[in-house]
Amino acid sequence: MLNKDKVKLGIAPIGWTNDDMPDLGAENTFQQCVSEMALAGFTGCEVGNKYPKDVAVLKKALELRNMQICNAWFSTFLTTKPYEETEREFIKHITFLKEMGAKVVGVSEQGHSIQGTDLPIFEAKYVMNDEEWDMLCTGLNKLGKVAKDMGIALTFHHHMGTVVQTAAEIDRMMENTDPELFSLLFDSGHLAYCGEDYMAVLKKYAKRIKHVHLKDIRPEVIAKVKDEHLSFLQGVRLGTFTVPGDGAIDFGPIFDVLAENCYEGYVLVEAEQDPAIANPLEYAIKARKYIAEKAGL
Repeated sequence: MLNKDKVKLGIAPIGWTNDDMPDLGAENTFQQCVSEMALAGFTGCEVGNKYPKDVAVLKKALELRNMQICNAWFSTFLTTKPYEETEREFIKHITFLKEMGAKVVGVSEQGHSIQGTDLPIFEAKYVMNDEEWDMLCTGLNKLGKVAKDMGIALTFHHHMGTVVQTAAEIDRMMENTDPELFSLLFDSGHLAYCGEDYMAVLKKYAKRIKHVHLKDIRPEVIAKVKDEHLSFLQGVRLGTFTVPGDGAIDFGPIFDVLAENCYEGYVLVEAEQDPAIANPLEYAIKARKYIAEKAGL
């Protein structure tokens, strides 16, 4: 079982409102989202596009519900834009996170990403050359130093449709980054989606994982995405992802490995679905009950 004193439980707003497809959950307000998160039993969350930008306003809304920000997605473009452009925006981003009391930032390389396009997710993924790999890893080490100097840990979110999706790509990135400056954001759902052994990745990098996304999958939907050459976003609309306890992944072994390696930080439910089909509060409660049973949190 995970250590309740060292591990906190969060949930992402993407089950209520989708930043990439604003029509999904357009009817759900920020107030409803954070209220239902708290009602379901979560104490941490990430940041969505409906969240107030004013730190004082956001802090008050969260404190009223005994909640806090634990991370917020940041898009890097280290392979397609000058490093300085990414660093400038990164500093603004982690300044906000630090003011909100967060300890980590989750970044994802969006240079050459197809996750937000209409391209088929399994066939059109970009593969980097050696020069691009060097740009990525050098840039990540630099950003890691910037973050560390500001008291924030840099974690990397491997993701479907991006240049770091597979286990081999994660390996190359981890081998060429500094463990003192750079950690992994482990996401079971994205590894399972592309057919990788997520348990092997978890065991290999357990000591370098500083943030965890608990994302489950529906294999029958993934099969449809593959067979019909659909995009990542089309898959989301069809229900590729769901919360822990509702899909194909057994999270018990995941929690066991994290516990064995004395994981500290957040484990966070992240499952983008159409809220008109998958009621966000209902699914949040389902995930909360499952995690209590499997992880003891």
